[in-house]
Amino acid sequence: MDNTLIKEGKFEYYEQGEGTPIIVLHGLMGGLSNFKDLFAHFPKRGYKIIIPQLPLFKLSIIKTNVKNLSKYLYDFMAHKKINKAILLGNSLGGHVALYFTKYNPDKVIGLVLTGSSGLYEKSMGNTFPKRGNKAYITEKVQDVFYDPAVATDEIIDEVFETVGDNNKVIRILYLAKSAIRHNMKKDIPNIKVPVSLIWGKNDGVTPPEVAEEFHKLLPDSELNWIDKCGHAPMMEHPETFNTMVESWLKKHNF
Repeated sequence: MDNTLIKEGKFEYYEQGEGTPIIVLHGLMGGLSNFKDLFAHFPKRGYKIIIPQLPLFKLSIIKTNVKNLSKYLYDFMAHKKINKAILLGNSLGGHVALYFTKYNPDKVIGLVLTGSSGLYEKSMGNTFPKRGNKAYITEKVQDVFYDPAVATDEIIDEVFETVGDNNKVIRILYLAKSAIRHNMKKDIPNIKVPVSLIWGKNDGVTPPEVAEEFHKLLPDSELNWIDKCGHAPMMEHPETFNTMVESWLKKHNF
């Protein structure tokens, strides 16, 4: 990322551009740098891109859940004096976006969901029996992508360090259980804002049938597929992903 991470009180985020705000929400094992191409692309096209660091490992255990991540987003928007925004979420970030929209529909212009949880997802499991085994972690991280080469040594090292930290592992498990507990199937038909679903055809974490169910349940959604792509389209095929998002934004005059 080119810009310096901004730190203001409890909030840490990247911000670039002017115009309609797009707030980007990362996943459980994802970092802010996962969106570096998007961060560079959209400010040149009249949008303000804001990527907050979700406090996945900073909340108390009892508050480590989708509900409190949604509350954090509410507080962040209040801090930034943003009344309405487009939310773009990958994996757990998509789930947070959906939960937030359920309770704050007046603050959301539209949603972009890619590999979103909220209906069903596979994770690294309920435990990490081999978390000290780097080869095992490497394989698990590579499985997230269609092309294993996308899982750079830097990404693997970051995940390996995370799952080696007991405090972080406990919170990962709490968040994984919270995602299951906060299943959105009954709520999704009530989400009326326009939604862009962008999915990897080879996503093994939130498989294609998850995208199809989202599309069926959401009243105003469009579904676009990216071939030879896993759980993180914005990383594996950033140009295609950005083109799809931009086309959807123009279609709705956002």
